[in-house]
Amino acid sequence: MSFDFDTIHSRLGTGSTKWSRYPDDVLPMWIADMDFAAPPAVLHALRERIDQQILGYSVAGPQVRDAIVAELWDKYAWRVQPDELLFLPGVEPGFNMALHAFVQPGQPVVLQSPNYRPLRLAPGNWNLPSIEVPFELRNGEYLTPLPALRTALNGAGALLLSNPHNPIGKVFPREELLAVANACLDSGALIISDEIHAQLCFDGRLHIPTASLSPDIAQRTITLMSASKAYNVAGLKTCFAVVQNAEVRERFNAARCGMVDSVSPLGLEATRAAFSQCGEWLEALLQYLQGNRDYLLDAVRSRLPGVVMHAPQGTFLAWLDCSALGLNDPHAFFLQQAKVGLSAGIEFGDDSQQFVRLNFGCPRAMLEEGIQRMERALSQR
Repeated sequence: MSFDFDTIHSRLGTGSTKWSRYPDDVLPMWIADMDFAAPPAVLHALRERIDQQILGYSVAGPQVRDAIVAELWDKYAWRVQPDELLFLPGVEPGFNMALHAFVQPGQPVVLQSPNYRPLRLAPGNWNLPSIEVPFELRNGEYLTPLPALRTALNGAGALLLSNPHNPIGKVFPREELLAVANACLDSGALIISDEIHAQLCFDGRLHIPTASLSPDIAQRTITLMSASKAYNVAGLKTCFAVVQNAEVRERFNAARCGMVDSVSPLGLEATRAAFSQCGEWLEALLQYLQGNRDYLLDAVRSRLPGVVMHAPQGTFLAWLDCSALGLNDPHAFFLQQAKVGLSAGIEFGDDSQQFVRLNFGCPRAMLEEGIQRMERALSQR
């Protein structure tokens, strides 16, 4: 079956966060929200659910849980029980709940940098100190400096891990991920693993859930996953946490504190359909996204002089180094001169002022339009 990723769907005037932030003449390529229609099977399942006409409070029944359990086994050989799943209206509430439940006042929270802004801000929500450990760039690949990580974890309450990593697109290989997880075990730090981009890996890479590495690691890990990124249903506000330690699961669930509610019936139905009926669609999407990544990589090298891009191994996000351009603010330059709305690097790390993040999860023609605008702006400097 063939799927259409080339059609440009107008999202102006639809209440889209992505398309509402900037004036209409700006091409938005910032927030991690793809400009593709959701999978046909998901849309069909949603229509059938709406036809039931009653949309009351809902719980995740066996069909949803079984679809997720099967997905985790089929894709990652990770054996999870249905009762080890907790449903939340987003990954962000999940990692905030975990920090509130398990990290004691004064205990640091460790992150690798650059990193997703809500992860960076989460410790401050609970008045917790944070320690950011920068990746080391070697031969075009971002690597974890393990000695520095171990030092940072000494006395820390938790590691906030992003895998696949936002914004650099790193897919952690087993050996490195195991070393990171073992460093947490040695220090006693909880692992809070944001794996929302798990399904989006390129070049034959396979995502490895942190908790699948060993039973001991599973006992100290809260994993946050969702269908939202890969199947473009983020607006349905549904994610799930995998917590295999019963005591940790009970304590984590209690940290909702009246602030983190249940999820919608439409989000649950979309999750079930995505994981049980959309395998072909996901495979086609990955091929298209990898093609977009390679197209962008070639364009950056040949048409955007002074911009450096290292090929992301996963996600649909490109981390562009604009240091050689000599700009005070690359984000402002491309917004004002190119009319392209990117994510500002400073959101991801204090040392990332010279970076921007570009979302290439869009039809190829839209990606080319963004490249042309940036190319023109650089040529007219």
